[in-house]
Formats: sequence, structure tokens, C-alpha cells
Amino acid sequence: MLNIPQHLANELSLRQSQVEAALALLAEGATVPFIARYRKERTGEMTEVQLRDLLEQYTYLTELEERKATILKAIAEQGKLTDELQTKITDCLQKTELEDLYLPYRPKRRTRATIAREKGLEPLAEWIQTLNRPDAATASLATEATKYIASDRGVNTVEEALQGAADILAEAVSERAELRAYLREYLLRSGVLVSRIKPDYPEGSTKFEMYRSYQVPIKEIAPHNLLALLRGENEAILTLELTFDEELVLEYLESEEIRTKSAPVRSFYRDMLKDAFQRLMKTSLINAVMAEKKLWADEESIKTFEANLRELLLAAPAGMKPTLGIDPGFRTGCKVAALSETGKFLEYQAIFPHQSEAQRQQAAQTLIKLIQKHKIELIAIGNGTAGRETDAFVTQVLQALEQPPIKVIVNESGASIYSASPVAIAEFPDLDITIRGAISIARRLQDPLAELVKIDPKSIGVGQYQHDVDQKRLKQKLDETVESCVNYVGVDLNTASKELLTFVSGINATIANNIVAYRNENGAFQDRKQLLKVAKLGPKAFEQAAGFLRIRDGKQPLDNTAVHPESYGVVQAIAKDLQLPLTEAPKIAERLQSSDLKRYVTDTIGEPTLRDIMRELEKPGRDPRAQFTYATFKEGVNEMKDLHIGMELEGVVTNVANFGAFVDIGVHQDGLVHVSQLADRFISDPKQVVKVGQVVKVRVLEVNEALKRISLSMRSPGGAEPKVKPSTRPDTKPPVKSETRLEIKPQPKATQKAEKPSSLDELKAKFKKL
Repeated sequence: MLNIPQHLANELSLRQSQVEAALALLAEGATVPFIARYRKERTGEMTEVQLRDLLEQYTYLTELEERKATILKAIAEQGKLTDELQTKITDCLQKTELEDLYLPYRPKRRTRATIAREKGLEPLAEWIQTLNRPDAATASLATEATKYIASDRGVNTVEEALQGAADILAEAVSERAELRAYLREYLLRSGVLVSRIKPDYPEGSTKFEMYRSYQVPIKEIAPHNLLALLRGENEAILTLELTFDEELVLEYLESEEIRTKSAPVRSFYRDMLKDAFQRLMKTSLINAVMAEKKLWADEESIKTFEANLRELLLAAPAGMKPTLGIDPGFRTGCKVAALSETGKFLEYQAIFPHQSEAQRQQAAQTLIKLIQKHKIELIAIGNGTAGRETDAFVTQVLQALEQPPIKVIVNESGASIYSASPVAIAEFPDLDITIRGAISIARRLQDPLAELVKIDPKSIGVGQYQHDVDQKRLKQKLDETVESCVNYVGVDLNTASKELLTFVSGINATIANNIVAYRNENGAFQDRKQLLKVAKLGPKAFEQAAGFLRIRDGKQPLDNTAVHPESYGVVQAIAKDLQLPLTEAPKIAERLQSSDLKRYVTDTIGEPTLRDIMRELEKPGRDPRAQFTYATFKEGVNEMKDLHIGMELEGVVTNVANFGAFVDIGVHQDGLVHVSQLADRFISDPKQVVKVGQVVKVRVLEVNEALKRISLSMRSPGGAEPKVKPSTRPDTKPPVKSETRLEIKPQPKATQKAEKPSSLDELKAKFKKL
């Protein structure tokens, strides 16, 4: 049988000892993030990517070996297992190849070949095979077939006898593994996909218009094009076929199968091979090729989804500061939720700035009072309906304040899904669904990762044909991505939701619930050791989870770092040698030179772990995510009709696909920057240039209001690289750009004594009509 560790080491360019160590740790229940971070010495510093590749290929090969055992047993029970066949099956490394080898022995429903055997025609087929040799004697097929005519068995003529023999031979040819493998490769190499839009759909009436008369070599098709074609076919809008030179296929089969010089036998074989291909091979091979390409397209699309989701989850947080979340609306008003610096819901108000003048002025007063009452530092405005109009209103309101909060338009994709979810209902059972949406929008600005883990990634809108790919595979890879991001950043043990805790290494849903229950009953955790008092969180779960959980301002300074508790002893020894307290961690890292690390190497803690510890001590409690940035949408550009060719705008990348990037420019419809317009150089993969959440400068190329399509460019006439907005610190006051102002009397600071409430007439006098 296959030596799996040795094979994996060769395939992944690793040492066998690395593979064996990693597999042993996984078998012990260790998670990939834990092994990658805290078991570098055992695995030879394998990365998380290498570990996931190893686990995936190990799972594939293990399943393959189990399938081999089942197939060998089945063939042996039939008494047909030869040494040659056993060797072929044992050496097989692909599931497709294995199933081809098993095909002749697989139990079948009744076929034309089995019916022919029931009629006693197998000896005739075997006799004809003896004639298929260069040195075979000349013989009459008709004369031999006459011997098999038997009306009681349903063979009434010579033609029926020969047809039955041909059916038996055709089935044997169609099941030959080497022939199927060659033809499958030929179709993958030379096949051409051809699509047509059905006559029921006139020109310009469908989103699949580019595929109306479309053809492309299957080896050259892009993943998104294939998924689009398959979707069009499933929706019965497109007809799709894989075309190829069938004459070449038949010539190949004849060259492989016909050996005789006898013209009658050659003619018989040519007819038999044509039938074998047309009836028994063609459809199954085409299906196999399309399935293989679909699998490839799925993987490529899932990789794109993974990359986009990772960028979205690791988007820079604006910071845990008092925040207003605004879910915009016209007729139903804007829902405003005030949150504390820890994300706790404080207060809710509905304002109506887009209706009457009086309501607009009242909305301004309400907004200012909320800002002052809760000392708001951030305002998050959803980018849905009325988002730009609400943004303009808030901009004008903030001009009356001496120190206005930072105002950011937030992508609210999936917020409505969260608002109606069991998670939101359990968290805010007494709040309306719209209020929950405003809370979610605010929290997305404070900490995107902590909030977005509550939503099914497919609802966030950063995928490419995510509903068309293998859903089980998609869920697996997206769950891995979320797990990776959560453990990369780390989790505040005293503020994390149970949904966020569930993705921490070693913690399942039950333990996450128990952690929250313990926290609610006993107050904030003071040190990591307290975790062992949580129900069902034993030593193994503690080992896996502790290093990824942070405690700020706790008893143990190291609890606010990624240093694992199992390494506290060595850090304390280093601090003692340097005569420094653990509270001065940066000084410890500064004074300990890398050359001195070897002094502290033990059997379990080597130099890789010590280097990681020093990096943590340099900036304890740091957030590894990038610095916060936000886009400033152009004033006066709120809808597609406001756009014109050549206009330069600032926007935010909302999605990256294989064919380009979608950018939110503030008009309720994302524009597309095609891959050819991403840079002044050739780009094969858009992810080389842009990522989700990136703030970019774009130029309008085309606007089609009828189809709601906007074409954008990041190329510049001078050939410069794409423009990317530099980072803006979250405490930087954003520039105010406004042509018209809502006249609001400057308001007192929150710390000052507030003025007495004005009468309605006095309030009206303070405001001017927009």
C-alpha cells in the first residue's frame, strides 16, 4: 500500500519528519492555527497554508486508500483479481483513474451487453476477437453467426447474432481505463465550448447576452465564464455543448483496437467502435470533463472568495470608541443607535431628515444631542438606500460642532440578514429588526471582524458565483478562513461574543456559551488560568485556546499578548536576568539581543518560539491589522445620473473577481474596473493590484443606466501606477466639503452646561431651509 507520509513529503517538498509530526499533532486534536503558532519546533516551522494543504491531501489519500481496499475486495469476490490489476489499483493516485479501473467490474443494471450474454452470444464475441490479429486466418462472420441463431433465446437472424456480439465488445471497449483516460485528456486539451441563447430570448433581454454566440477552447476558459455558462444552462436560457473532432476520436480508437487485415472484420470493428463511442463513451466522457472543469472553476472561485473574505475580516478597525450607527431610509426615516466604546447598546432614536423642513431640523437637533450625550467619536452610516443623502445631511450637521466625530460610510451587506437571524434575536430580543441593523452597522466600524463572524459569509457579498459552486466545499473553506483570521488577530476574552469565541482554536459552541455564562456570573476574567474554571473547558481546550485569548489590564501582563501560558516561565526567567518587570515588556525585547536567545532554548521551547515571544514583547497587545482608512465620496454625486465620462472619484473596493474589481463610488451601484483597467501594466490576477476594503481613485469610462452598469478605470494617461489613498489615522479630522450648509448654531461641548430647551419657534429661527 501507499506510504502516505513519504508521498506527501515528496509532493509538498517537506521532510518526512515534518509530515509525520504534523499528522501526529492533528491526530491528537490540535488545530491548524495552534500548530502553526505554538508547535513550530515539532513541525520545522510549517506555515498555516502548508498545514492546511497537508491536511487536505492527507484526507484525499486516506479516502483513496479506503476506496482501493473496497474495490480490491469486490473484484476478488468476483474471482477476477489478477496480479497485474491489483498492482495497477495499488499504485493508483487519482480517484478518477481508480474508478476507471473498477468500471468493468462494477455491478450494472441490465445493458445491451448483458442481454446479449443472456442470449448466449458471448462465445461469438470471443471468437470474433480471435480474428482481430494480423496473422489471423480468414473466416466468415456470417457463417459463424449462423450457429447462434436460436428463436427460443431471441436470436432470429445472423444480423441479430452479430449485433449482440458487437454489443458485448463495445461495452468492453467503453470500459477500458487507458482508452477513457486518453480521450478524457483529449477533450480537455482540444474540446471547444459553444453556447447559444435560446430563441425565446430576443437580443438584449438577458444578462447572458455576451454568450449569445460564444465559443472558447475549454482549456482556455476563465472560471467565471464557465460558471456563468453553467448557470445560463441551468436557468434554461443557454444551450451549451462541448464540441470536438469526432473523426479524430474514431481514428484513435481504430488505431488502438483494430489489428486484423481482413476487410470484413475491420468493417465490423469500425462499426462496433463507433457505436461504443457514440452510445457508451461520449456522454460519460463529456460529463466527466465538464465535472472536472466545474471542480476547477469552483476551486478558483472559492479561492477568490477566501481572499476577499480574509481582507474584509482583517479590515482595519476604527477602534473601540463611542459610536453612532445609522441605518438610512427615506419614508421610514433613519434608525440611529448609540453604542459605548465596548459595543454595548445605549440608546435608539428615529430621525426623519429627508421629509419636511421641520423634521429635518428636528433630526439635526436629535443627532447633536446624541453625539454630546454619549461623547460620540465615530459615526457609521450604512451605504444602502438613502445612504448618500444621509451622509450629506450628517456632514452639514457636524459643521456646527467644534470637534466633530469621524463619519464613515459602511458597507451594510448582510446587515439585514443578521438583523433577522437567531443570533441577533437572542442578543437583542426586545429591539426592532431595524434597530439591530443600525447596531450592526456601528459595530462593523468599531471592529469588522467581531461583527462579521455573526453573519453567513455568503451573505456578505464578496464572492464570485458563490451560489453556483460546491456548497459543502465552500462552507469548509470559508470556515477555515474565518478561523484563521480570528486566531491571527486574537480575541478579547472579556468582550468577545459567543459567536466570535466559537472560532477560537479549541473552543466549540458549548464552551463558548459557557465562557459567556461564566463571565456574566463572575465578572471579567482576571487571568487566563480562570478559564479552567469554565465548564467543559479542560486542559486540552485550554492548551489550544489560551494563547489566542487576550485579557487587557489583568493580573498577568503576558495575558494581553500572544505568548502562550506554557512559555511564561521562560519569559519570567529572561525578565529576571535583565532585572526588568514584566510590565516593561518592550524594554525586555529591546535589551535581549537575538544572539542571547540560545541561552533560553529548552527541549520544548526553541529559537522559533523565542523569536515569536520577543516580537510580542516589543508591542504587547498590538492589533496586527492595518491602520484605519476611509473613503470620501464626491459631493453632488449620489446617483448614476450624476456621473459623466472622465469624472475622477474616490471609492472603496467591495469585491474582487477573476475578471476585475467592483468599487463603491457612492451611487448605490458598484462600478466595475475590468482587469485590463486595473493598472498601466498587464495584470493576470486582480488580487495582485487590489483587495477588498482598499480605498482607490477611479475614472468613469462608461455609464449605462438601463442595465445599471458603470465601467471604471484605475489606469492613468501618463502610465502611473493605480492611485491608492494613503492611510488616514482614525483620530484625524476628515475634511468637510460642502457647497450648502444647514445653519446650526454652534453647540456647547458635552462637558459644558447645556442651554435650556428652545421653543419650537426659537428652533425654527435657528435653522435655514436647505
